[in-house]
Amino acid sequence: MKNMKKHKTLRLSLGWQILIGLAIGIIFGVIFQNNKQFINFASGLGSIFINMISMIVLPIVVSSLVVGIANMGDLKKLGRIGLKTLIYFEVLSTIAFIVGMIVANIFNLGSMLDLSQLSKTDISSYIKTANSASHHGLGSILLSIVPSNFFEALSTGEMLPVIFFTAMFGLGIAAVGERAKILIDILQAVAEVMFKVTGWVMKFAPFGVAGLIGATVAQLGLNSLKPLALFILMSYLTMIFFIFVVLGITSRIFGFKITDQLLVVKDELILAFSTASSEVTLPKLLEKTQKLGVDKGVASFVIPTGYTFNLDGSAIYQALAAIFLTQAYGIHLTLAQQITLLLALMVTSKGMAGVPGASFVVLLATMSIVGVPHSGLAIIAGIDRLVDMGRTVVNVAGNVTATLVLGKSEHSFNQEQHDKYVESFRKKA
Repeated sequence: MKNMKKHKTLRLSLGWQILIGLAIGIIFGVIFQNNKQFINFASGLGSIFINMISMIVLPIVVSSLVVGIANMGDLKKLGRIGLKTLIYFEVLSTIAFIVGMIVANIFNLGSMLDLSQLSKTDISSYIKTANSASHHGLGSILLSIVPSNFFEALSTGEMLPVIFFTAMFGLGIAAVGERAKILIDILQAVAEVMFKVTGWVMKFAPFGVAGLIGATVAQLGLNSLKPLALFILMSYLTMIFFIFVVLGITSRIFGFKITDQLLVVKDELILAFSTASSEVTLPKLLEKTQKLGVDKGVASFVIPTGYTFNLDGSAIYQALAAIFLTQAYGIHLTLAQQITLLLALMVTSKGMAGVPGASFVVLLATMSIVGVPHSGLAIIAGIDRLVDMGRTVVNVAGNVTATLVLGKSEHSFNQEQHDKYVESFRKKA
């Protein structure tokens, strides 16, 4: 018995396993720099993990959201939650844009760059994406919410049409009543099975993380990061400020502590950082926010919606990068021009929701209005992945805060359950 207990205490948590995978990936990336065979192998390892997560995300979202909405059973309440959610997302995203622009103006790091000494990365694929995506503004995003074919939306992984259909389906179940209760039981069982599968998939996370970061380091090389090290540092410090100050104050207003949230989801934040993917954390965030006391219907609606509209980290990066590049090119923006740029970023970022490499594509679509050429964005394209890791953490942390805040504002929150769950993590720490 003593040996068994000792074995349990020595077992590493998922967070530590991921950090070890991250360190091993960096070491191998440095050793095998520019080695195509290693890059292909490591990228394949990372892709397997991302694909496994993608495989389970939509079944969890569909089953959890249908059950949550069916139990809520109120169209008025759903509409109210939806409106509150979108307003909250817009307010926080706007603050994130403003914070990024203010920091970039204060430090003026772009003016320190010597553009002639910077290696440039090929961004032709991003330009093609930006050109095609720019024809689809906010109006087409709103139109695409209603799917013509639900199964097609499922197969392509389009989150908003899936959310719309499942919300309507859940309300339909509630309207039918007792006869449709069997569907709730089935979908509840599906959700529980998928959460179990998530646990198995997460065991592969350290290997996937090692592959993803290893391929990145092997491709970039550490020397290529030096000229833009200050921009990377400024980005991370701004994101840390946003989490602890902006999200911290928001949490405090509603009676929460940001440190409690970070403690509970620390493993998911490490995973988000090391994979630069918000999607990999979605199944666990749905589970943990419910254990934090948020009603299933609210959590199942807010978190998937947040993955499209609540991208605070991306907003910070876009604002920082936009001002940074104008400074690098010696372009002085007046206050009116910066406000115009802010509005353009806000609108374009919504229009690019769901586009691959959305943060970078948003910059491509907006920077020409202030005189920065497309080729100028090649300056920061090389380090985009490294900053992406940080902005993904902010996106995930922001969605956790949003879920708690909206749950409490809707009186769909259990304070006692929240306190017990947080206390269980404090004891482990």
